[in-house]
Amino acid sequence: MKKTYDIEVDCANCANKMEEAANNTDGVKKANVNFMTLKMKVEFEDEANVDEVMKEVLKNCKKVESDCEIFL
Repeated sequence: MKKTYDIEVDCANCANKMEEAANNTDGVKKANVNFMTLKMKVEFEDEANVDEVMKEVLKNCKKVESDCEIFL
């Protein structure tokens, strides 16, 4: 399953940190953050609970960039 989320982030470097954090979250097969469009595209593992995985993605992103936001 693939989903796209609106995000809020201040700079391209911060967007890269968010992408790395998302890609290191269990249940995420591949994540891509586009700073220009302020979108995060996430492809989930087949057995993943999308809502639970995205809560973890947000938590992990906040660890590397505290003022970022993912609109779930």
